[in-house]
This record gives sequence, C-alpha cells and structure tokens, in this order.
Amino acid sequence: MANGRKKGNNSKGPRDAANYRHPEADSPLRPEVGTQPQFKKRKPPATYRYDSSISPELEWDGQNSSREAGEALIREILEAKSLDDAKHAAERLKQMSRPFLNWAGKAERLSFDVPTLPLFVHERLSTKGIIETLKGHKLDPQLGFDLFGDPGRSITDQVLKAYEYRDKWVNRMILGDSLAVMNSLLHYEGLGGQVQMIYIDPPYGVKFGSNFQPFVRKRDVTHNDDEDMTREPEMVKAYRDTWELGLHSYLTYMRDRLLLARELLSPSGSVFVQISDENLHHVRELMDEVFGSENDCGLITFTKTSSASGNLLSAVSDYLLWYCKDRERVKYRQLHLKKEAGEVGGTQYTWAELPDGTRNNFGSVERIQAEAPTGSRIFRQDNLTSQRPAQEGDVREFEFDGKRFTPGRGTFKTDLKGLESLARAKRLIVVGNTLSYVRFLGDFPVFPISNVWDDTAISGFAAQKLYVVQTSPKVIERCVLMTTDPGDLVLDPTCGSGTTAYAAEQWGRRWITIDTSRVPLALARQRLLTATFPYYQLNDEARGPAGGFIYQRKQNNKGEEVGGIVPHVTLKSIANDEPPAEEVLVDRPEVTNSITRVTGPFCVEATIPTPVDYESSPAEAGATESQQDHGSFVDRMLEVLRKSPVLQVGGNKKITLKNVRPPAKTLALSAEAMVANGADKSVAFVFGPENGAVSEKLVHEAAFEARGKGYAHLYVVGFAIQPNARNLIDNCEAVMSIAATYVQATPDLMMGDLLKTMRSSQIFSVCGLPEVKLRRIKPSSNGATQFEAELAGLDVFDPIEMHAHHESGDNVPAWLLDTDYNGLCFHVSQAFFPRTSAWENLKKALRGTYDEAVWDHLAGTISAPFEAGEHGQIAVKVIDDRGNELMVVKSITEAGKS
Repeated sequence: MANGRKKGNNSKGPRDAANYRHPEADSPLRPEVGTQPQFKKRKPPATYRYDSSISPELEWDGQNSSREAGEALIREILEAKSLDDAKHAAERLKQMSRPFLNWAGKAERLSFDVPTLPLFVHERLSTKGIIETLKGHKLDPQLGFDLFGDPGRSITDQVLKAYEYRDKWVNRMILGDSLAVMNSLLHYEGLGGQVQMIYIDPPYGVKFGSNFQPFVRKRDVTHNDDEDMTREPEMVKAYRDTWELGLHSYLTYMRDRLLLARELLSPSGSVFVQISDENLHHVRELMDEVFGSENDCGLITFTKTSSASGNLLSAVSDYLLWYCKDRERVKYRQLHLKKEAGEVGGTQYTWAELPDGTRNNFGSVERIQAEAPTGSRIFRQDNLTSQRPAQEGDVREFEFDGKRFTPGRGTFKTDLKGLESLARAKRLIVVGNTLSYVRFLGDFPVFPISNVWDDTAISGFAAQKLYVVQTSPKVIERCVLMTTDPGDLVLDPTCGSGTTAYAAEQWGRRWITIDTSRVPLALARQRLLTATFPYYQLNDEARGPAGGFIYQRKQNNKGEEVGGIVPHVTLKSIANDEPPAEEVLVDRPEVTNSITRVTGPFCVEATIPTPVDYESSPAEAGATESQQDHGSFVDRMLEVLRKSPVLQVGGNKKITLKNVRPPAKTLALSAEAMVANGADKSVAFVFGPENGAVSEKLVHEAAFEARGKGYAHLYVVGFAIQPNARNLIDNCEAVMSIAATYVQATPDLMMGDLLKTMRSSQIFSVCGLPEVKLRRIKPSSNGATQFEAELAGLDVFDPIEMHAHHESGDNVPAWLLDTDYNGLCFHVSQAFFPRTSAWENLKKALRGTYDEAVWDHLAGTISAPFEAGEHGQIAVKVIDDRGNELMVVKSITEAGKS
C-alpha cells in the first residue's frame, strides 16, 4: 500500500512521496550483522547431484549407473500394466540417449557442494525514511522502524528465533557469491518453488574486461590492463584469462547456477539468460540439459547499440534465452507495441477513407500524410476468405454493389448474415475482382510483440550508463511484464547496475538481487535510493500491488487510444453485431500524477559468517576440525602472498614484499616478510578467518606478539572486520606500541586452483578510515539540541613513510549517516553523493515540498541538522571507489561546538 497517498490527479503544486508495500507477502527473520558472534544456527553444506541420465559417457558395459537405470526402465516397460505407464518409461529411456554437451571435467564431477551460510542484515534503507528524517530532523522510533521495514526484533529473538519468525516483506540486495546465496535462500528460508522470474546476465565468457566494472567512478576498462583487473570471485571465475580450463570451467560455473535457479522457480516461473553470440549455442545446450528442451520458450534477439565497429559484420545485438519450469503451466502476459502506419505491424496500411466517404489506395503512408485531407481514416484491405474446404451450408456466392463474388476454392470467413452486417457497416471493399474486408488502423491500435526487439538500443544520446555492461531497462522490463504479475517475486543473481531490481520496483514486483562485487551494489544502492517512479493506481490498496493495477479505456484529443484498455474490433465482432473485445495493456496502468513514488524500503545483506578466534595453533595435537581448516587456509594465503607480494597502499603507492614465510614458534601471527621498498624492515602478518570477520581479540593477540618480537609493522589481512577491531588497528601504535594496517583481501582468494593464472594487482589493498567531525549546533525551533556530522575526508596510513595521507571528503562516491546507530544494523538516515547530482530527479519531482538547503546537504560533506537518538551514538559509512565500506562510530558526547 502507499505511504502518504493523496486522492486526486492534480499535478500542480507540491507533491507527496509514496512507496509500495507488499502486505500479503512475508519472509523469515534474518539476524542483523551485530548478532554474528552469538549466532549458532549452523547448517552443513548442501550437496547437489547432476542428472545421472545425462551422463557425458553412456557406457552400457562400464562402471556407469546408466546401465542399471536403463535396464530398470526396460523392465518397467515390459511389466507395465497400462499403455500410459509404458509410454512414460519409454520416454525416460529415450531421454538417456539424447544429445548432450560435454566438456573437460564434466564426467568426473557428478555432484557439487555449496556452503549453507546464513544471511545477515547490514543496512536498512528507505527513501521515504530519509525524507521524513530531513523534514523532522528526527524520526519517531516506531515510525522509523516501519519506514525502514524493520521489525524491531530483540537481540534474543534474532539469535534464538532467526529464520523462525515471519516478518513483513522487504526487498533485498545481497552481497555474496550467487551460488551460496541461492543455496541459503533454499535451505535457510525455504524459497524453493516461490520465485516467479529469474533474470541472469552472466559473464559472457569472453575478455575479462567485458562484463564487470572494478571502480565506482570508472566505467571503461581495458583488456589485459593490470590496473583494471577485477578481484571479485564471481567476475574472476567468469573470464578465460583467469580460468584454469577456460570455456570448460565457464560451462561448469553456469550449470551449477542454473541448477539452483531451477530449484527456486515456481511451477509457472520463467528464467531469462542474457548472452552474446559467442557462447549462445553452448549456454542453450546447457539450459536444454537443466530445464529440458521441452521447456524452451524461445530465443529473443534485442538490439544493444545502433552501430558498432569491426572487421566483419558488426555485432549490434545480444540474446535472451527464455526457459520455464513447466511449459504447460508457464505464466505469460502478452505485450503489445503501438501500431504505426508504415512501421512494423502496420506496413500494409496504404489505403485511406476520406471525410466524404471515398476510398483511395495511396500506395504508401507518406503519400497519405502528404495528400489525404485531415480526418481521413487509414486502413488496409484484408482477406475475406478462408482456405478451409467448403462445407454444406457455407455461402458460395454473395452480391455486393451489383456484382456477385465467390470465395474460390475456400469459403467466406462468415455466414450470409455476417456478410450483410459487414456491408451495412461499410467494411467491404472491391479491389479488382476480389471482395475484401476493410481493417482500419484504429480497430486494434497495437500489435503483439515478437521475439525481435529492435527498439532497445542504448544510444549515445540516452541517459549515461552507470555500469560498463548496463542493459537497457526496456529489455528487463519486458521480461518482468511478460512473465510476472504485480506482487510476484523476481530474482537477479547478477545485480550489475541494479536494472532488474529497478524494473521490478517500478512495476510493483518484489525483488532480490545478488552480487559478489561491492562496486555494482554501491551503484545499485544509489540508483534505487534516488529513483522516482509513476504511482500506478491500485485495485485494492489494502493488498498493495498483489491486488493488481487499475486500467481504463481513454482517448486523447485526436481520438487515439491511450489508456490501458484498448478495443479489439474484429471481422467476427462486426459480422455478429457484437461489441468489440477489449485487451488489457499491462504496461499502461492508470497513474496518479499528484504523487511521486519512490523506492520502497530495502535492506542490504551479506553471507559473511561470524568472527572466529583461534585459541591454539592448528598444528598442535588435538586441534579441532575448524582449526585444521584454518591451517590449510593460512597455507593457501601464504602461497598467494608469495605470488602477489604487492600491497596497494593508496595514493598510487605500493609496498613490495620479499622472503614471505611462516614465523617460527608463533602463537598468533600468520606470516612474516621483509619490505623491499627503501631500507629493509621485517613486518608481521595475521590473517583473519576464511569465513568470518576479523575480531578485536585476534588483533590484540597478534599486536602483542608482533611488538614483543620486534617487528616494524603489523598487517591485519581480512575479508571483513568488526568495528571494534578496526578501531584497535587504527590506534594500535598508541595502545600496543606497534603500528598496524588493515589490508582488505578480496573474496576470490578462496577460489583455490583458479588463482594459478591470476596476476598480483588488486588482490590486497589498504582501505582508509573516514575522518568524521561531530558538532553541536544551535537548537531547533522547539529548543531541542541539534547536531551535524561532517565527512572531513579519508585518512590512509602509509607504512612506507609511516604517516597518514589525507583525501578530501568531497572526493568519495557516497557516504551514509545513521543518526541513531544501535550497534547492530545501519539505518541510512541521510545519504550523500558529493560527486553526482543523484538526488536531482527527486528534488524536481518533490518540487516545493522541502527547502533548497535540504538538497544542498545531500550533495555535500556536511549533514542536515539532526537530534540525538535514544542510543546516543551515530555511525558514518563511506563507500570508496572500489565499493569498500568504511565505517566509524561516534558517541554524541564526542560532539564539539560549531
């Protein structure tokens, strides 16, 4: 339902902001990120087995289960008690010998395991919540929970009742490997069979720079350029430059994800895979194998650009492979395009009926437009006969305008009464010696869409792309409208710039979008948070979009049909004196112009498990299984550090390491090395857990040992880090008498053998910490104390020169403020985009509703005024150019005076 909706359709004056909710849908309670240390509901990895009847080698006399399966089916046929049973068994036997695609490693891999990881909520976002905060300087706690879609569960409930309670639906953006996330949706949340549409825009399996973007501000990438090399696992796995087996590994990657996608789809659900022509044929064979060729719904060709350069034919199109769970039950809503005379769907409309009733064939639309007087009606002649063999009672002769006409070898499409009705309606015309039917352009002003979409190119004059491979919204929008209804659930395992989520939000669908890379999620977060949409009128506001939209028949001043219901005048309806049928155009619901619709509440989640502390060395006797796993992980990390001995410090500076090795007799450290830059100095390393966040205890013990052994510096390497652990690192020299630096490791380091061909850049990088100033400012009009936060910049410690270098706050892509941080989940109270005018569209849409100063704040480095919340602390999160999230927490008591 809408929040703050007003009746009426007046587009003048200030507008209200509203969003859609989905009151009929729910989802299980997911714990917030602050509860990770207490979360105990672990699940073992899930094993998925491939279809053994599609074995790469169908050996009837070898060690293959296909022989036994085949013999069992033969017995089933011979012993069948009915013909239907025998046919069913024969069909299954036939499937065992159907063609299949084989590749290296397929025969040896009969199943695969996927870790079953819980999802933790990291952020809650609501455009409406931000607007209300700006308007009132403080949100009522209960109102705030509702606006952010936050159920407000206690820590006890989150820990003990996670995935048991049902909460109201909130759309979801998830950071993590798509395979692990989809597995979590299946096994933690029971979403199998509940997703109506899945849109997959996977890596195309070509040059690594063709389908990812490593920087927020840099859209163009260069093939084989180290500076542009991605370090995200989903992306690294996708490109042959980093694939151990090239295309063979790519096919395994795709098959695994398609298998889980099939498990998530509803019986009437559809999956679309976007692909280029390079591997179209292979992916189609894969989808035949996973979904069955009988569930192939078609191949869609869509234009991606109006022109392209190349030595041979220019590639201006990409493709959509459309498959469904069950073709007998697939949900399909026909889409239409406007019929234009002379264009596709209207090429034969070369006749015109003039205002005086005379009819002329002008030969072309251009001549009609140039020569026909105003008020002329464009039409085409249509066949009045059918090729059906004549039957007894059919009309064999009909007189019109003093001449007799016969249907030839066929028959007329209607009976004598129908022909007379057509004549009275002036729907008959004689062309030569043939009696034809008059079909006006306005009889059905639209025509069904086909599988060739030539109007989807993103030209150089269109809105600027946010992402290097951003798909035209029109493409995904059509997939959503064709195969889902309002309120249905849409999943995109390859978020990119968030176009699927954007299209789903626009059309009132629920959505989940996933990406391993933080860069696309940062772009998608901004895009959704600042987006505006038409407010489509709801049939039943209490049900939200699930109740459907309102459609009406409307005409403009020219008499053209512009509403969501259009007439469909047919020969049959005229012949039978029936009112014309009506078609609903699902993309033309009624709009309330006095309301600006914004994105509903959504949350950002991740698969990062809980922090881990290791009490003893994994090599010691009696070490636990987790400790042994940690030992093998440390060995792998050491090997990677040896192969990639360069740390990106920031400010275009690098640290080069040599003599990387395990330290002798260590209790907490993972490695030691010599820094080759300038004078050699010995430094220590501690690796955070493979599946967890760096804890404060781990940092404290490593710093204590590193200082005692006289190392010059401590590097803490992790995939994620707790805020208190980060604070200790940044103050380590003062607290522990040894300087320390946090080094962000990208998740692809967990990919094992795939790293054999990887190069060194971007594997490790040093993240800066935001410099935030909190000030007390003049009280509000009601006398309440107010505060403001300023992002002064980022401080990045340089271990070479042993001091921090500063980057100004207005040079970050985005920073977020939680004015009442509860220590668990980050509620985005204010969102700032200093380098862009991201809020400009919303500012214009809500004209006159808020002071100009409010929007100025959201484009700068100083927050809008706010009052202290009940928790007495704020949190600031900065998104850097690589999508890394850097967060600091400040107590209100730290505020100085302005």
